Amino acid sequence: MAVSTTDRKLFLGARLKRLRRDLGLTQTRMAEDLGVSPSYLNLLERNQRPVTAQVLLRLAEAYDLDLKTLSTDPEGGGATGLAEVFSDQMFRDLGVARHEIAEVAESAPGVSEAIVRLYRAYLDQRALTDLGAIGRPEEGAAAGSSVLPSDWVRDFIQAQKNYFAELEEAADSLVAELGVEPLDFAVAARERLAKRHGVTVRIVPLEVLPESVRRYDYHRKRLFLSEVLTADGRSFSLAYQLAILENGPLLDTLVERAGPPDGPTRSLLKVSLINYLAAAILMPYGAFHEAAERTAYDIELVRSRFGVSFEQACHRLTTLSRPGARGVPFFMLRVDSAGNISKRFAGATFPFSRFGGTCPRWNIHTSFRTPGRIVTQIVETPDGQRYFTLSRTVARIATPYAGDDSELAIGMGCELKFAERLVYSRGIDLREPAITAIGPACRICERPACTQRAAEPINRTLTVDDFTKSISPYPFASG
Repeated sequence: MAVSTTDRKLFLGARLKRLRRDLGLTQTRMAEDLGVSPSYLNLLERNQRPVTAQVLLRLAEAYDLDLKTLSTDPEGGGATGLAEVFSDQMFRDLGVARHEIAEVAESAPGVSEAIVRLYRAYLDQRALTDLGAIGRPEEGAAAGSSVLPSDWVRDFIQAQKNYFAELEEAADSLVAELGVEPLDFAVAARERLAKRHGVTVRIVPLEVLPESVRRYDYHRKRLFLSEVLTADGRSFSLAYQLAILENGPLLDTLVERAGPPDGPTRSLLKVSLINYLAAAILMPYGAFHEAAERTAYDIELVRSRFGVSFEQACHRLTTLSRPGARGVPFFMLRVDSAGNISKRFAGATFPFSRFGGTCPRWNIHTSFRTPGRIVTQIVETPDGQRYFTLSRTVARIATPYAGDDSELAIGMGCELKFAERLVYSRGIDLREPAITAIGPACRICERPACTQRAAEPINRTLTVDDFTKSISPYPFASG
């Protein structure tokens, strides 16, 4: 754990302050919860007093907190993100040591996040330069902002551990009012849209909505759904529309509270929160968590019980972070056949590169060879952490015979210590498993003898000679 120690004393000031702010608490309120004085808590946050075992236990009890979260590296500007930044060739002469990176991430998390954001802006600008597009901002990028809306929203959601208590409560209230079983949701939703909001729902041919699958006519109060949407896709569209109409003020409040930097980011964040609420309506937290635990996280059984798609169920599994009823902390990615990542969420830490794609050694890429079949794999990242993963292809819409292929791949995973709770680990020796070593994006991966390497690392010097044929197409010294 990256903390400052003196005579075996534990100083967690920055982490404690971040926890308090994430919970939206004042020093006075947290001090009351922990049974200490506000002045003492202030000393703890300024690292002028060590955190005692008694305070740690009170933290765990008061906030149903896994104490490991005080030492885990958030995806934002933590040690992992900084390590990727300082692996860039431009910083090679500085020789920044890992312990220095850990110290900065621990003592100044806000500064760490700022560095990571600046580096991302640099990468974005460099990409534009390579394309000869200097002076022409990418469509959809925020004017006057160096962070793309999608990146900002992803970081915000991850900072909340992909869990929003107020949206969960709103979903539970609506589900209680509907009073129907999950498989009967679509009928009840259409009836509520009609009676309470005067909205009619129509399924229309592909020719009517050639470039979209859902459109709401605000003035005529008509919701048009494309015929290419599967049954679970139509249910989600109905839940999405209900979420907007019944919880508009709450959604606006959450967006404003988050403080997005510009209009496009604000709009994207709102859509993301609506999607979250829609999923919570279709898969109410309590019932979904219980079903997941009882079936040992058998995704096919769970999705069938709630009438949702495989992808929708996977996404919902990453949100099970309710205090007192936590699920397995999953991470999730969605990629296309070219390896482009279009979705990534995590209920805890995320083991993959923030600035690139996924490792080609992870079998999420090979799942396209066995469409519809779940494949498992145990992987190990360069820091020695092991994860149990599963991957499967999905189709988002009913693709016409002559249409473009809409197949994508979903990758799920959790720390290996949780694998015994999953049905997918049965029959696998978890004590001495077969391990596949993976890394971050090739440009920053330091594994030397990798047959899958697609690019030379930016922080190493190639060692190519005329007399030797190496295993890797881009050989370099490992020392």
